[in-house]
Amino acid sequence: MTKPPPKSAMVLAAGLGTRMRPLTGTMPKPLVKVAGRALLDHVLDRLSDAGVERTVVNVHHFAEQIIAHVAARKRPRVVISDERGMLLDTGGGVVKALPELGNTPFYHLNADTIWIDGVKPNLARLAEAFDPQSMDALLLLAPTAGSIGYDGRGDFTMAADGRLQARPERDVAPFVYAGAAILAPALFADAPKGGFSLIKLFGRAAATGRLSGLRLEGLWMHVGTPEAVAAAETAIRDSTR
Repeated sequence: MTKPPPKSAMVLAAGLGTRMRPLTGTMPKPLVKVAGRALLDHVLDRLSDAGVERTVVNVHHFAEQIIAHVAARKRPRVVISDERGMLLDTGGGVVKALPELGNTPFYHLNADTIWIDGVKPNLARLAEAFDPQSMDALLLLAPTAGSIGYDGRGDFTMAADGRLQARPERDVAPFVYAGAAILAPALFADAPKGGFSLIKLFGRAAATGRLSGLRLEGLWMHVGTPEAVAAAETAIRDSTR
């Protein structure tokens, strides 16, 4: 039997976007435009195409701009998780939103992650590959070398069965987290209170063999700086030729 894909999702849109300055001096990073569309719209459109019906978007920096931007959106329906009182980081933000996400696995995306799909959409590939019996999280991974706008040392090594281990501190890892995943609510059992990074929970899942990865098919673009916006637009333009 084919597994139904997640119908709910969370998009992290509350960050300060400091590396994107000066663009984020007057707007939140998720509303920075790439190829004529806000980063947030790139993400929400992908979720709509994947069949997601309800998406929680958390807000903090220039929150009112994001709230106004998504107000008229019907697909997916957007629910706001307001973090204007306290920024909760990537992990705490999800914990706050869990009552809106339900008790089944959900998509989880960063608002600044965009990619050019291969033959099959990567969100559909994630849904097909996710196994709740053996995984608490399935992360979409891009190659450390060759991804647009990324110059870091990578995040993970991946075993033949897809299980992940974090990069040792002084090493270079072959894969970087592409900012898209399917997460099970079980990942957040006994999670810390307040603000904390999802990396903490990814590490705990890796230690028990329940953190897995799927290599992205296509081209990932990390849009973290104004220069990366131009590089991403060039890649998107080249892909349509």
